[in-house]
Amino acid sequence: MPTENPLRIPDFRTLFTATALSQLGTNIGYVAVPLIAVSSLDASPGQVGLLATLSTAAFLLIGLPVGAWVDRMRHRRILIAADLARAGLFVSLPVAWSLDALTLGQLYTVVLLNSCATVFFDVSSQSFLPQLVGREELVQANSAVVTLQAASNVAGRGAGGGLVQLLTAPVAVMGVAVFYLASALRLIGIRRAPASSPAPGRQPARLGAQIVEGLRHVLRNRELRALALTASLTNLGAQTINTLLPILFTRELGLSAGVLGLYLGMGGVGIFLGARCARPLARRLGYGRALGLAGLWVAPTALVIPLIDRGPWLWLAGTGWLLATFTMGINNVLGVSLRQRLTPDLLLGRMNGTFRFMLTGAIAIGSGLAGLIGEFAGVHTALWVGGCCLALANLPVVLSPVRNRRELPQQTALRAPDRGSTPEDQPRPVQ
Repeated sequence: MPTENPLRIPDFRTLFTATALSQLGTNIGYVAVPLIAVSSLDASPGQVGLLATLSTAAFLLIGLPVGAWVDRMRHRRILIAADLARAGLFVSLPVAWSLDALTLGQLYTVVLLNSCATVFFDVSSQSFLPQLVGREELVQANSAVVTLQAASNVAGRGAGGGLVQLLTAPVAVMGVAVFYLASALRLIGIRRAPASSPAPGRQPARLGAQIVEGLRHVLRNRELRALALTASLTNLGAQTINTLLPILFTRELGLSAGVLGLYLGMGGVGIFLGARCARPLARRLGYGRALGLAGLWVAPTALVIPLIDRGPWLWLAGTGWLLATFTMGINNVLGVSLRQRLTPDLLLGRMNGTFRFMLTGAIAIGSGLAGLIGEFAGVHTALWVGGCCLALANLPVVLSPVRNRRELPQQTALRAPDRGSTPEDQPRPVQ
């Protein structure tokens, strides 16, 4: 059982506050960047969809090798370098705008390179966390991080909408760069920076072999595979909806950027509530039932999101969005903790890289899908496709062995697999 509040661990507290700064920057950019395309560059639905696709495309392009690289490198250095790169990229946007030289091509380039840096940051952060807090504290640590991310969604997206309304979108983007720079400076304070290294007597494998080992670990394990499929469907549905909201709010409904920021912030409230309820639900229902049944009960409320309109319909759709994201908060705490406990230390980077490849790859696909549907069939049709994906997303977990799991696996089962074997060949904890 956990014996310590992870926030009492100095290095985790440093990573936690740096993550807060980074998340605030990310969420301001989440609102400001598409609004630059819509308001300053007169982008079409297809162009906005392409912008959103490029913002996550790197997870499809380099997500798998990044997982293997992270297992070989010092995590703190990767985190700092990624934040500095992101700060520099976003500074270029207001500079170009002030010189009247900002183009869609530059916007596409910035979001693509930013997504490359984000791949390294996200995979390194999730691989670093178990080393800082220990595996017995993972649920508490992940709960704290997901709660933080949810609060940042509310504050960052609300602030993003307000800053765009007050200062214009290009100027608001300067705040993104400032928060990333502050995060990098904060990460310097982490004292314990263990490097990943091969197990004794085991030589480092070639990059391709390591990637295959990570894929095998995730896809041949029925629980990990179900978690990956559920999270991928969730991301696909959410992004299909979110991609076209700037066009829907500003052009079709005539609402302000501030209202858009508040609406997106409702999703952060839902994730926050889900993260806070995850541990009590897991204690009462068991980890598996909390992961599966909460989604079956609540996720279908996503089907009211496509009804969004002015007046009461806006509130109804906002409530549906809040309840749908409530299940995301539960999954982000319990699902991430379960997959970390099912994975030995030497495979954490590759496991996280594989998950990021699938999960954020689904976001990239959802962005492109939203752009295509919005261009040829209309914005509301895209919202219905996304709502259906969210409503059905939890089925893989419900139909898998995860639903029967009462507790997280024991730490003794978490050793690195011998080469040539699969995770299911290894001793498994009693479920």
